[in-house]
Amino acid sequence: MTESTYWSNIVANAKAEHRPFFTMAPMEAVSNTVFRQVIAKAAAPDAFFSEFVYAKGITDPNTKFPVDGRLYIGPTEKNRPVVQLWGNVPTDFENATIALKQQGFKAVDINTGCPDKTVIKNHGGSDLIRNPEWMESAVVAAKKSGLAVSVKTRLGYSKLEEYKDWIPELLNQNVELLTIHLRTKMEMSKVPAHFEVIDDILKMRDEIAQNTLIQINGDVPDFKAGVKLAQEHPGLDGIMIGRGVFSNPFAFEKNPTKHSLEELLDLLRMQLNLFDEFSQHYDLPRFPSLRRFFKIYARDELGAKNLRDKMMTADTTDGVRKILNDFQKNN
Repeated sequence: MTESTYWSNIVANAKAEHRPFFTMAPMEAVSNTVFRQVIAKAAAPDAFFSEFVYAKGITDPNTKFPVDGRLYIGPTEKNRPVVQLWGNVPTDFENATIALKQQGFKAVDINTGCPDKTVIKNHGGSDLIRNPEWMESAVVAAKKSGLAVSVKTRLGYSKLEEYKDWIPELLNQNVELLTIHLRTKMEMSKVPAHFEVIDDILKMRDEIAQNTLIQINGDVPDFKAGVKLAQEHPGLDGIMIGRGVFSNPFAFEKNPTKHSLEELLDLLRMQLNLFDEFSQHYDLPRFPSLRRFFKIYARDELGAKNLRDKMMTADTTDGVRKILNDFQKNN
């Protein structure tokens, strides 16, 4: 696969099945190699995005936002993820993408939508909505590497109406893919996604940048819902799912079936094993970061609330395994 065919190959494969393409969203402390491998085992999307990676940190290990294991590729990963970069300095994006190309990555994504206060304070994420010149220079710099360049954003910073100026600004950059989280920065995830603007965005794309793929993100729980949404909005190319995988790790399953608690706990065991393997290479993430995942597997509706509560008291992966073994012996 060459850089210029990265997204076209994904689109072609999806179109052959008469559906949009699907990706898993970049999520801090979630979308690393460990969880990507778990989701791939459950039901893989067409592409994964990495955790947020500070552009400068890729070539400067002394930054305050080091890369650590964010670019680590696990042994079972068939394809490298799209690396999502954040920052606002053009030379950082140029240097980062050149280095990523040398490491074998095929595509990068520029973060212009993250609402995190620390990211914004350091002039990344949603701060680029307020400073479009930074976005433009970042895109130009990233394109120099020859990698496939995409952008992920929100509808605006403070007001929904901002999308009418902001989205055309992005489309004028002629990136290969534009992913839009259908909320503003200020809305966070506290309001329903604004599906009502999808058709207007597609019209903008058709008028400004016909070759730019449009992918939407926000309130799409699974594959079935994503296909339905694309059917309702002809011209929509892709669907990105983020929080949906916390409700259902099988969210990308094309033919959904009911999954037993045993199946879910098998995925948890896999995550524990992968976590231990990853920890042999990097000191981060540490065990407490695992606790947020327990709710994915030990689900209330499957009678596993007490199991989850017990696992939350564990301090090691072996401690979790012992709790799982005891539970399965007694049930």
